[in-house]
Parts: sequence; C-alpha cells; structure tokens
Amino acid sequence: MIKIKTDKEIEIMRRAGEITKNTLIEVGRHIHPGVTTKELDKIAYDYIVSQGAKPSFLHYGGFPGSICASKNDVVVHGFPDNVPLKEGDIISIDVGACFNGYHGDSARTFAVGKISAKAQKLINVTRESFFEGIKGIKAGSHVGDISSQVQNYVEKHGFGVVRDMVGHGVGRNLHEDPNVPNYGYAGLGPVLKKNMVIAVEPMVTEGSYEISIRGWDVRTVDGSLSAHYENTILILEDGVEILT
Repeated sequence: MIKIKTDKEIEIMRRAGEITKNTLIEVGRHIHPGVTTKELDKIAYDYIVSQGAKPSFLHYGGFPGSICASKNDVVVHGFPDNVPLKEGDIISIDVGACFNGYHGDSARTFAVGKISAKAQKLINVTRESFFEGIKGIKAGSHVGDISSQVQNYVEKHGFGVVRDMVGHGVGRNLHEDPNVPNYGYAGLGPVLKKNMVIAVEPMVTEGSYEISIRGWDVRTVDGSLSAHYENTILILEDGVEILT
C-alpha cells in the first residue's frame, strides 16, 4: 500500500534527508587512494549519530555496515571492508539516516583519484539521468514517466540501465511501495500523488545491463563498471522537492 505522508511527517523527513545528504558530503571528503571503506563506514556512522539519528542500513536484514560501499563492478550493497581504495577505482556510497522514526536514502558515485574518461562519463550520465528522470514530474504523473525518462537518457549515451534493482517508497520503513524502476514506458505504473515520498535511484552500467545477484553480492555480469545516484524526493502539486 502506498502511504501518503502528512505535513508533520514531511517535516521530520526533511531533517532525515538533510542528515543523509550531509553524511554523503562528509564521506566524500575522505575518499582518496589508500582509504578503506571500513574507515568511510565509521565516518558515516559517527556523523549520523552526532546528528541525533540512527544509520538506516546498519543491521537492516543483517547488513553489517552504515553505508553500502560498492566498488567498480559492484552495483549495490557492497560491504564495507579493509581493502584500501586504489587510484582509478570508482566507489558508490549509499547511505540512509533514520530521524525520529523516518528515513532518508541517498547515493552518489565518487572517483578515487584520477579515473578514465569513460568512467567519469558513466558517473556524470548516471547523475544526470536522475535529474532527467524527475524533469516535469508532479502530482498526477505516473511512475513510468520517471522510468522512461531515466532509460531514454542513459541509453542515448550508450550505457545500460539495471532492470533487476529499483527505487522505492520511503517513510517509516526504508523500503515502501511503490517500486520505481529505471526503465519502462511513460503513462504506466502508479499515479504519483501530493505528499508521496519516493527514492529515485538510477543504477547504470558501462556495458550490459545484466547483473548477477547472489545474496548481498550484486555485480555486473560482464565485469563492467557500474554507477549509482539516488535521492529521496517529495511529490508536490507542481513538481518535486529533493529531500536529500
């Protein structure tokens, strides 16, 4: 069931979103060759707790970290580990903060030192596909309008759109209805209503869009790079508000 938020709930979610956004900014400052994702995970944990919130991901379904740290061909759900990041890696950081019982959810992909031109293009296209996806979206739009706009932008630039992982509603639960795919057709899917809150999160691959899912391990089948960009957004009568 799709949950419409009250104005009071939205105020709380704005704060959860702000903490989530600022956590990514703080983690991003420390991404460089030689740092480990365990170290980045601690930075995220410490910042979230310092803001009076809780890490949404920690122990969620048994997940061991406060961030998902997904390197290179890992699409999502990468476990923080003690392996130092290397020059030329790309790393997707996905994080959530729970404030007063409500979640924010957001992700960015970062370059580690100097990366290839194609890897940088992948990161840029993934980010821009999010903004293309929400262009013109408002109450009365369909989920499929977002999906088709993301897919068209990504494929126009020669990259693949992951089919098997989707965006989702956000609220008291980290994952709520509706699912928000990154591919599909305009005019289809649930109608978006004022005060709905959803996470739009393009996951884009350098090569084939096919992925392998083995438990938490989610990778591109062909070993190509993958990037991820996500924000929690609020549906308004005349547009959207990015909460993260």
